[in-house]
Order: sequence, then structure tokens, then C-alpha cells
Amino acid sequence: MADTENNEEQEPVIRDKRRIDPETGDVREPQAEASDEDAPAEGEPLSDEDQVLLDQAATDLVAEMRSDMLRAQAELVNFRTRVERDRQANRDAVIAEVIRSLLPAMDDLARAEAHGDLVEGAPLTLVAQKIRGAFEKYGLTQVGEKGEPFDPSFHEAVVQLPNPDVTVNTIADVIEPGYLLGERLVRPAKVAVFVPAE
Repeated sequence: MADTENNEEQEPVIRDKRRIDPETGDVREPQAEASDEDAPAEGEPLSDEDQVLLDQAATDLVAEMRSDMLRAQAELVNFRTRVERDRQANRDAVIAEVIRSLLPAMDDLARAEAHGDLVEGAPLTLVAQKIRGAFEKYGLTQVGEKGEPFDPSFHEAVVQLPNPDVTVNTIADVIEPGYLLGERLVRPAKVAVFVPAE
């Protein structure tokens, strides 16, 4: 019988923490937690020491958030720069690939011109001028001239001919011209090279 009386006396404590009163619909004032024994009562001013600690914590938080914001801004700027650089590199690579695929036609036009097939005013001459003009618009320049020093970065030696008149490797003849697109080598020039005779 005594156990039954104890159970009836120990009813659960229910705390209603809702901000809106369900009966009246009014907004309730927030209530302080009962477990915060060290917190000052509502309306009670903070001690000077607590105020200094609170101000320091706020200052540290603001400094940390500012640092995070500046880091995020720097990462965004770096990301945009990297995306723009990659976009430009991809664009240049696609243009170079298209031009590389059309170089055999340029070679045929150059051979036709060398054989005298491209005469002034002929339809094929006009086509050749338009194609060359379009390539120049993208910055395509020819590499490899007879008599210039041999540079393995831009020239591919197909034949080496000993010559006592030269002191450095020199282009003797251009077999197939090379092309640069800006600073990118699209195709090296195939050349015959005079090498110093021993």
C-alpha cells in the first residue's frame, strides 16, 4: 500500500517550452534554464570580469568569421581564375586541333602556288587567300625559313647535309612548313639541314 502512495506522489514534471501559448496564441517570454545556476538572473548586470570575457569572446568570434570570409573570397577568386584559364586553354586546344586537321589543304595550296597553278583572279587563288586570312585571324604563323638557324623546338630535321661553309646547323631547304598558333607549336617544320663539315 505504501508503494502505491509513493508512486502517486512522484508525478512527472512537465515543462512547456513552446514560444506560443496554445490556449491564448500569445508569444511567451523565454524562460531561463533552471540548470544555469552560474548565470546571472534576468535583468541583473554582468560583473566587469564577465563583461570583459564576453567582449573578448565576441571580438574573437568576429575576427574568426572575418578570417573565414576573407579565405572564402580568396578561394572564390582563385577558382574563377583557374576556370577562366582552363576555358582559354581548352579553346586554344580546340582551335589548334581544327587548324591541324586543315594543314594538309594549306600544304596543297602552297604546292599549287609553287607550280604556278594559283594565278591572279582565279577562283582557287581567292579560296587560298580566304583560308590564309582566316588562319591569320587566329594568329597562325609559318615556321621554318631557308637559311635560318636550325632550332629543334620548331624544326624537324629530315636530312642532314655536311657543308664546309656553315658553322652552325642551318636550314638548307624546307620540305614541309611548320606552324605556330600564338606560342603553341601546331606542327614542326620538316627541313633539310646543313651541318658543319668536320
